[in-house]
Amino acid sequence: VQLQASGGGLVQAGASRRLSCLASGRAFNSYSVAWFRQGPEKEREFLAAVRYGTSRLYYSDSVKDRFIIFRDNAKSTVYLQMDSLQPEDTAVYYCAAASFLHDDYHTVPEYDYWGQGTLVTVSS
Repeated sequence: VQLQASGGGLVQAGASRRLSCLASGRAFNSYSVAWFRQGPEKEREFLAAVRYGTSRLYYSDSVKDRFIIFRDNAKSTVYLQMDSLQPEDTAVYYCAAASFLHDDYHTVPEYDYWGQGTLVTVSS
């Protein structure tokens, strides 16, 4: 499966932004999908995931009250709705897909496929 993340850009603090992850290739709805981000000189950080089958959602504590992940299988797209953005949210945002999601859903090695990333810059 190939993933293409989009929707990044420059936003002001307090604004909202919706990112999209468009998948192509094998049946998209058979994958679990997650969003990560990587800020300047930081490690890649898990944000949210949606599990294939049960559609169970997972969030990191840092964004659970502001970000929402949801998928539209008909459009082969997973979205990340981000509200109340702050300068510390500035990062490259990546979507990733896993053929089989284990308990380590928050770790980078869990995912088999990655999109190219989309940059979100939040100005104060």
